[in-house]
Amino acid sequence: MAASERDSAAAVIHESAELADVRLARLLAWLSLGWMTVEGAVGIAAGAAAGSVALIGFGLDSAIEGFASVIVIWRFTGSRTMSETAERRAQRMVAISFFLLAPYVAFEATRHLVMGSHPDTSWVGIALAIVSLIAMPILGRAKQRIGGRLDSAATAGEGTQNILCAYLAAALLVGLVGNAAFGAWWLDPVMAFVIAGVALDEGRELWHGDGCGC
Repeated sequence: MAASERDSAAAVIHESAELADVRLARLLAWLSLGWMTVEGAVGIAAGAAAGSVALIGFGLDSAIEGFASVIVIWRFTGSRTMSETAERRAQRMVAISFFLLAPYVAFEATRHLVMGSHPDTSWVGIALAIVSLIAMPILGRAKQRIGGRLDSAATAGEGTQNILCAYLAAALLVGLVGNAAFGAWWLDPVMAFVIAGVALDEGRELWHGDGCGC
């Protein structure tokens, strides 16, 4: 086979693999959007029933994460699929979602500490936190790998948000269980401040194009 033919065949294989990754990135974003809708509705309802500020906040946070999923779907639809301009815009929009997430989590943590609220035990909330804690890192790492192959910081950044969701779920779980078992209501907001700092740093890197959200 001539060199030109080999190069042409390699280019076709590369393009085919890239399109497969694009479809997978879009599919994972749709899956995230569906789960965030369920997670948000259950979190808010369970939090309202138990009087848990943290659980309500966890549910509302899902809306911000769903926004990142919508951005990635937009990024890999139609003529934007191979557009570097669309990728840069998507990076900036995902960065904005991080900037929305960080102050929101910090505000909720501060309010929770100031109020010193002692919510009722929510077994639904505990179950929701456990499911998110298990599922979100798997989804997030898959998106980060695909984002790396596609050189898409927007996709990788969305994956990072899924992993941050797992951190929030862990903080929520510790808070709910700690409050139920030991009355340690302050554990959740303390951990939330750490998460807010991580989210702010990830948003800054994405905005400046310094990293891939990994």
